[in-house]
Amino acid sequence: MWGQRDYFNPFMNKQKFFTKPAPLRFKQFSRKGYALFSCIGREVIICTLSVATLTYAKADGISVKTYLVTDSMRHEEVKLDEVLVLGSRAPLSTWQSGMSVEVITREEIERAEASTINDVLKLATGVDVRQRGGFGVQTDISINGGTFDQIVILLNGVNISNPQTGHNATDFPVSLNDIERIEIIEGAASRVFGASAFSGAINIVTRKQNTPLSSKNEGLLGMEGGSFGTFGLEGSISRYEEKEGKTDKRFSAHASTGYMQSDGGTLNSDFKKTHAYANTAWHNPSTDIDLQVGVSSQDYGANTFYSAKYNNQYEETRHWVVSISLVNHHPTPITHHLAGFTFRPTLYINHFDDHYQLIRGLTGADKGENLHHLWVYGASFDTDIDWLAGKTSVGFDIHGDNIRSTALGNNTRTHTNIFTEHNVVLKRWTLAAGIHYGSTTQTERISAWSPGFNICYRPSQHWKLHASWNRSMRVPTFTDLYISNVVQQGDPSLKPERNTTFKGGVQYRTNGFNANISAFHSHGTNMIDWVYATDDATKYHALNIGKLDNMGLSFDANYHHKSFTAQIGYAFIHQDHTTDQKIYKSLYALEYLRHKLTLQIGHQIPLPQNLERHGQLSLTWSARWQQRMNGYTPYWKIDGKMQWTAKRYSIYLKGDNLTNHRYFDLGNVEQPGCWLMAGASLRFAK
Repeated sequence: MWGQRDYFNPFMNKQKFFTKPAPLRFKQFSRKGYALFSCIGREVIICTLSVATLTYAKADGISVKTYLVTDSMRHEEVKLDEVLVLGSRAPLSTWQSGMSVEVITREEIERAEASTINDVLKLATGVDVRQRGGFGVQTDISINGGTFDQIVILLNGVNISNPQTGHNATDFPVSLNDIERIEIIEGAASRVFGASAFSGAINIVTRKQNTPLSSKNEGLLGMEGGSFGTFGLEGSISRYEEKEGKTDKRFSAHASTGYMQSDGGTLNSDFKKTHAYANTAWHNPSTDIDLQVGVSSQDYGANTFYSAKYNNQYEETRHWVVSISLVNHHPTPITHHLAGFTFRPTLYINHFDDHYQLIRGLTGADKGENLHHLWVYGASFDTDIDWLAGKTSVGFDIHGDNIRSTALGNNTRTHTNIFTEHNVVLKRWTLAAGIHYGSTTQTERISAWSPGFNICYRPSQHWKLHASWNRSMRVPTFTDLYISNVVQQGDPSLKPERNTTFKGGVQYRTNGFNANISAFHSHGTNMIDWVYATDDATKYHALNIGKLDNMGLSFDANYHHKSFTAQIGYAFIHQDHTTDQKIYKSLYALEYLRHKLTLQIGHQIPLPQNLERHGQLSLTWSARWQQRMNGYTPYWKIDGKMQWTAKRYSIYLKGDNLTNHRYFDLGNVEQPGCWLMAGASLRFAK
């Protein structure tokens, strides 16, 4: 895959002919130095804008939700739509994109009562987060009624998914403080991200110092502690340099590390977690080079994670990723018909180690101990050509999976993905169509074509309508194919899953208020699930369970006025399942969320004027109600966070599950009761 697409393209909204240039009216700004190239030879008209600080920008489907905290003069709010997201092969802004993309911003993350990325994703309407342990120790994430193996996880556009099992896909090497935003792409997305993007994708975009700062060096130190013996430390440093004061030639670097441990809150759920992450970026007017390295380590009691018969399981996982990407862009006109082009090569390596014990402390395969070592080597190349008829993107991704396992054997396979897409961006319309060819060498070669298109219509600055149709394919994981133990049995003859998704919606936005409603229909064939195939079965078998249709409707809205924010989201899914054989129990695919309701309110607490000069005191309340099918009891979960924020430090107190309600997200794994945490962070700059 390609790297983060946050560079400026002056031809995105420009007519594709080169007669006398029309006046350039600034409706949005890029602070990148080379953005001034778009002004050469143009009559520039600068509109009057209020001075404000962007604190909330969320793209939901075809929308962008932008909140601005006004300055001391209470200027009117304005909207900025300059965030480029991975909803297509070519970089498009959130307002231009016809795909369903939801963006959780840095400001939302800071307001939320969240300790991990998994906690933040619970706020997304179309995302299902099934947590086994506290603080995201092991979490299954799915989108729009799919399963945890049917999504792609990306870090700055680089695929970090685990082809052994999606259970370990959320071993993120970054913390919340490293993240700028999280992009959630809903629906079949193989033509954008490859075969594994069966029901969607999640792209984590880290913070980068790619704009001039008030200081060249920044750092953060944080500490927190709370219930169940929980304790954590975190630190980060950042460096920004300009060449002779020129912002178009710069270098930035960021590094962070953190540690956390806890008793876990339930039987045999103790854990120790460590992460480290670093990225560096070099930029000049035509080229960006990004290098990132991340490591995560988790040791945890696995309670009844994989079988209710064994409550003393144990697991250790290690994950590290390295990637380097280059973005070379030529935004100036080359010929009468060719406006410019960009190409992006990327190299990446993912390595996963997984040590599992069915009974904690007992070693040997006959005692249920497994050791897995997995390597993923990949290379991708993408190019965008901006010409008279629009923007054409062509690319490929080739990566190999190599696993050495005591339970899964020694297996190697190669994935080849070829992409092409064409986008036409007009004043009111965005039209896009593309196709993906995917091929995998496994027990036999598996290949498929995945076409798709989307359309977006913007009748005014307040309204937007979109529709999309896409196909996808997913090949089985190594666990699906080869696992064999006392509780699970894989099947090497499994067929790949196939999926067709239609999604449409409408969104309204105005200053301070945004609302979005959308609907989807997903038709899947050869769907894979772990099931009891007979009435007296004692093992879960991986089977192609037949056809599975998911139909859903979602709504979300948010309101902002000065220091008050409110959000509401609701998602409903209905599922139809057709199979040639009877299934006596399903472990994943049929345990979907029928209802999910999320509510969140954030507000500042008025303070005396002498205190208000030194900082702000805020409260955030969130609630979630959900009903899961296949025998689960519906439940409410209420969380809260109180935070004092000053210029150089912050102090917070947060509570998870304030009503102390014991509930189940997955199987027989009981979730902890009320979990209170207090923490502080110190920021320094030079």
